[in-house]
Amino acid sequence: MASDIGNLPPDYLAFWQEYHLCTLTTQRPDGSPHVVPVGVTFEPETRTARVITNKGSRKVANILRSTDEGGARVAVCQVDRGRWATLEGRARIRTEADVVADAVSRYAERYGRTPGPNPDRVVIEITVERALGRGAGISRDA
Repeated sequence: MASDIGNLPPDYLAFWQEYHLCTLTTQRPDGSPHVVPVGVTFEPETRTARVITNKGSRKVANILRSTDEGGARVAVCQVDRGRWATLEGRARIRTEADVVADAVSRYAERYGRTPGPNPDRVVIEITVERALGRGAGISRDA
């Protein structure tokens, strides 16, 4: 079961502020899952998760290939021993300089380091539709 995305518990939100590597799952052309490690930031007020990456990456290609009108279905997840949290939603690729700069700033705040300049950097912007987790303020399995 999933939690009400508009009313997430404080422990769950705090977990998304801690330093944790995450995974991003997208769908390959053959339908199989493509899972890769990423850094993720989550802005609960706008229900937006962000991943910065290179525009030539497989994850970006998978998202761009989607024909879903609302964006490609994706999931980001983080785990810390028995605690885990997953955000599911629709992703699109953002290339605007101000959007990329904002995402880099959010990444630097969460992960304690600012990535070097990268002219090929883009943002995977996820409109979060569902939150799941265990031991992070939500006690619901998928």
